[in-house]
Amino acid sequence: MEFFLSDIEIEALINEEKLIVQPISNLGRKFKEKKGHKEFDLVINRLDNSAFKIIIRQSIENPLDFSAILGFIPPKKTDVFLLRRYNGKSHEHRNKIEKEPLFYDFHIHKATERYQIEGPREEYYAEITDRYADLYGAIECLVSDCKIISNDFQGNLFIQN
Repeated sequence: MEFFLSDIEIEALINEEKLIVQPISNLGRKFKEKKGHKEFDLVINRLDNSAFKIIIRQSIENPLDFSAILGFIPPKKTDVFLLRRYNGKSHEHRNKIEKEPLFYDFHIHKATERYQIEGPREEYYAEITDRYADLYGAIECLVSDCKIISNDFQGNLFIQN
């Protein structure tokens, strides 16, 4: 991507409140089926003609193969810069720059200056987490960490029936 964000700019975007017009509990509830997975996207436009994009994906075959993503689309661009990606426990990961050992666990990817310069992708750096154990827990973390709000929010995000 021909776009660079500093760590300070990344944190400012993550900490900016993102108001959505639908109830937060709808995130990830209205999936469209695609090749081998189901997906939900939501664009949140900003005044400067940039936008945030929430992307929720889950494999049809493996419920632990999922991602809850917050991306940023700069003005006059179409590529999505991935700020955060909350992944399921479905594959091994290694932080290549740090030369850490492989891990197989739930993990959160974070965009960094360093990985934009030296790594394969801006959000390739990841940390293991025990904050969630399924897609809806990952969405709750995304909503909380990335300041996603709705005027319709009333209580728990996801009530299991």
